[in-house]
Amino acid sequence: MSAETEKAFQDVEFGEDLPEIQPDISLDNVKLFTQSALMLASRFVDHDAARKAGLPGAIVPGIMSQGILVAMIHDWAPNAQVDKVDTIFRAPLLVDSKPVCRAVVTDLDEQRKTVEIDLTISNEAQETRVLGTAIVRL
Repeated sequence: MSAETEKAFQDVEFGEDLPEIQPDISLDNVKLFTQSALMLASRFVDHDAARKAGLPGAIVPGIMSQGILVAMIHDWAPNAQVDKVDTIFRAPLLVDSKPVCRAVVTDLDEQRKTVEIDLTISNEAQETRVLGTAIVRL
C-alpha cells in the first residue's frame, strides 16, 4: 500500500462524510455472494419464492449489507482496521434495487486512534433500510 492511499488519524475530521457508494445488489451479484457464503435460501435469489414467503421480493442477506458497508470504509481508508460493526436491519433491502450507502464520522478517540462512523443504507425512496456504527482504527 502506498503512502498516498493511507488515511492517517490526524487527517480525519469530526463530521466528515465518507464518499457515498451505490453498491451492485443485482440478482446476479447477490447470487454470487450467496453461493460463496453457502447461503442458498431462496428468499435471497428468487423474487417469486420470496414473495410466496411474504416478502416484497428477494432480499439482500444481512452479512452482504455489512460487507458493503465495510467495503465503503476501506474505499475511504484502505489501511483502516475495522474493529467493530454493529448494524440494525430496519427493513429488507431488496435485490435489484439501487440503494445508496452513506457514512459520517461521529467520534474521534485521540488516545486509541479510533474513529466512530455512523453508517446507513437507504433505498430509492430515501428510506433507511440498514443503519449502524463502526469503530475503525487508523
